[in-house]
Amino acid sequence: MKVIQSTCNYCSIACNMDFYIENEKIKKIIPTEKYPVNKGFSCIKGLNLDKQQTIKEFPKYPLLKQEDGSRKQISWEEAYSIFSKKLKDIVDKHGKENVACISTGQLTLEDMSLVGHVFRNYIGGQLDGNTRLCMATSVVAHKQSFGFDSPPYTLNDLELSDVIIFIGANPIVAHPILWDRVKKNKDVNKKIVTIDVRKSETAKNSNYFYEIKPKADLEFLYILAKYLIDKGWIDKSYIEKYTENFEEFSEHVKKYTYDFIEEKTGISFLELEELAKLIHEGKRVSLWWTMGVNQGYQAVRTAQAIINLAIMTGNIGRPGTGPNSITGQCNAMGSRLFSNTTSLYGGGDYSDETKRKKVAEAIGVNPDIFPKAPTLPYNVIIEKIVSGEIKALWILCTNPRHSWINNTQFQEAVKKLELFVVQDLYDDTDSSLLADLYLPVVSGLKKDGTIINTERRVSRIRPVLKKGEGEKTDFEVIYEVGKALGMGSLLEGWETPEKVFDKMMKATEDSPCDMTGIDYKILDEGYGIQWPFKKGQVLEENERRLFEDNVYYTPNKKVKFIFEDVMENPKPTNQEYPYILDTGRGTVGQWHTQTRTREINYVADVVSELPYIYISKDLGNEKDIKAEDEIFVESINGRVSKFKVLLTEDLSKNVIFCPLHYIEANNLTLSIYDTYSKEPSYKYTPVKIIKA
Repeated sequence: MKVIQSTCNYCSIACNMDFYIENEKIKKIIPTEKYPVNKGFSCIKGLNLDKQQTIKEFPKYPLLKQEDGSRKQISWEEAYSIFSKKLKDIVDKHGKENVACISTGQLTLEDMSLVGHVFRNYIGGQLDGNTRLCMATSVVAHKQSFGFDSPPYTLNDLELSDVIIFIGANPIVAHPILWDRVKKNKDVNKKIVTIDVRKSETAKNSNYFYEIKPKADLEFLYILAKYLIDKGWIDKSYIEKYTENFEEFSEHVKKYTYDFIEEKTGISFLELEELAKLIHEGKRVSLWWTMGVNQGYQAVRTAQAIINLAIMTGNIGRPGTGPNSITGQCNAMGSRLFSNTTSLYGGGDYSDETKRKKVAEAIGVNPDIFPKAPTLPYNVIIEKIVSGEIKALWILCTNPRHSWINNTQFQEAVKKLELFVVQDLYDDTDSSLLADLYLPVVSGLKKDGTIINTERRVSRIRPVLKKGEGEKTDFEVIYEVGKALGMGSLLEGWETPEKVFDKMMKATEDSPCDMTGIDYKILDEGYGIQWPFKKGQVLEENERRLFEDNVYYTPNKKVKFIFEDVMENPKPTNQEYPYILDTGRGTVGQWHTQTRTREINYVADVVSELPYIYISKDLGNEKDIKAEDEIFVESINGRVSKFKVLLTEDLSKNVIFCPLHYIEANNLTLSIYDTYSKEPSYKYTPVKIIKA
């Protein structure tokens, strides 16, 4: 029996697992004991990666939709020919700016880089990723505050903090390995704090829980900053030496008074004092946020309010500290740096001529091939399909018919396309079933490449099983599409994941994420490497944080305080729609649109096949709604979904909570986006409820 170490390609923690293989079958999976991320632990999803190859037979050949709506199996050669011809015809007729592609944080770094080369560099089309749905907010916040998209922490900081604050995050469910690191924290006096709109699993296991009103987080964080400043509980030396804009920020937060704080935010003045004292008395305070912050209409400024709190109290660049954004998907960080969407390979600006030349030289192309500006964001791509401007769409390994906000809009958009291609492991996702052309690809168990996790760690995905006859990896399909489109010599040196990886590492030279010291050989040692890691650098320790030298990536090397007035809610509740719908992860075993985790028996046994929704017991009593009753939830967008009710004491009376894993959830959410990141505002939808 042979053992192959590889990386789990579910969430952003990117655990490593040891796969025990015999006769081309996985006999068992054991979390890799030596890997610095999960240290011999795993959640149920990683332990059941083998189920993707044992429960169902996956399609091996493309499917072409016929006039009657049925799907016909065709050869790969025919599929490449149809795809390339139709795409080129549309470009010739409507212009290159009117074709689009949506990728995913589930792809490897090499897959993303290659599709960027094919679709952005060569075709010149629009290319965004579904990381826009989860991480765009943190990317923009990091760039504006730090000068580069640079999450500063290592997961080990969770074991070193004496005050750990989770804001809009529920790691017990969404990132259980991260929570395991909290449990490994040996400080007997550590304080765990959760700020959330509901008493989540993490809140129940915290020392302090502050129940905040939906989307009151920015105002509360400004009031908290004001209180700390008023008390003098700030690090004046750090502020003076390493930051800019503090005086303006200090003046700004004066307008956010303590008057009516509980009415405005849900958190009382006494709780504010308590939290401020915890931060002040803590020696190593870390603040962690995820989708509860990122997915809002003023999300970037909310993330920056967290960053502001950390830097004004000197809680950055030291063990156990940091304003720390927790990523969603396994390779969201790889998507952010190497997808060629919002920035050049390696995180450079498209307008930086010096960087364009440097990256072009590194990957062996003429710099004129690169786009001159970032792609249109996801929401604009969909809007331009609806308006009839964008005529072709290629989806790679994501399911927007389900996951896109206000998802019926996506279904309507598809009808207006002249070409809709879906590339996925599954031929029966909500999006695959709508496709004109479906391109089947294998799972991560048969792929080769790399991913970058939430703490900037680059690790290997190794093929655990051999591909069968006719099976293709994402990389192979993208490469063959490029050939069929006529790229010719532009594909020289792009033939394998390892060659593409080498190009991308060269493209990072002298950038904040310099990875020129990383190659496949060093990754084969099985520990992963956090960036930056420059050529010639000696790795003295493999859990490293940024900004220990207090030098940032801004022109003056200082971190910026960034802020603005709290904006009015673009779609508040009213008399007709008095309740607020919140969405989020349901259980540890459920993942996104459930196309993968539905095959894990343990998960299927404990989660409902029917969509369910939580309402408070008080609301249930008022509406005469009992557990297991069915209700209709009508959104202010005019759409209705039906749910089975679960009653809870973990929500306030005016908030209801639905797991995002059911298509009915995003039938209700609204087409509202953050001003700067264009990330959808999934966390706030005015609704009314009607007993079925």
